[in-house]
Amino acid sequence: MAPTSQFSLRTNSTPERIDLPGAELLFYSDIGLPATGALLQRLIAAAAWREHAITLYGKTYRQPRLIAWYGDPGASYTYSGMTHSPVAWTAELNGLRKHIEQLCGCAFNSVLLNYYRDGNDSMGLHADDEPELGSQPVIASLSLGATRRMYFKHKTSGELPTRSLDLPDGSLLVMRGATQEHWKHGIRKTARCHTPRINLTFRKVATREETTQ
Repeated sequence: MAPTSQFSLRTNSTPERIDLPGAELLFYSDIGLPATGALLQRLIAAAAWREHAITLYGKTYRQPRLIAWYGDPGASYTYSGMTHSPVAWTAELNGLRKHIEQLCGCAFNSVLLNYYRDGNDSMGLHADDEPELGSQPVIASLSLGATRRMYFKHKTSGELPTRSLDLPDGSLLVMRGATQEHWKHGIRKTARCHTPRINLTFRKVATREETTQ
């Protein structure tokens, strides 16, 4: 993979504040990441991808995307009934982490990669509200490849309409504050997309050492 010195992000970029009641969303339409197509292909070829089965209402399905979990030692993550132990950071992923930390002004110890092979792959509505993420987590979501639309649905209010946001190649969406407390988000299937996308969501999870203190 390419050396970390390749990255030259525009860390002085001003994000757009997305209007979503009870949430705090910052959107960078382009963080200036060079050669995103080449980065996408390297990750497709070399990331530690896994396909998991999930059980819903007594039926087992293949998860409609591939995932990979990287992070610091002890940064395990449990969601959808599955515990993921981190693969050690690659030089390239660690370089991305450092630049996005500078952009967001906070530290991350792990990243979840989701590989959407085409429009048939998706992610159901959910909130990143697992206990190991804390009460108001910061989730920095980097998109590579095909533009996909993220949908937001309020957890309790039937009066607030579902909102959506297109996430183009090289964009970064930062979800922070009470976003995960009030809103679910997801990526629907679409017949219009025939090319791949990878989403990297950087986060800070409590390690086993921290949870036992």
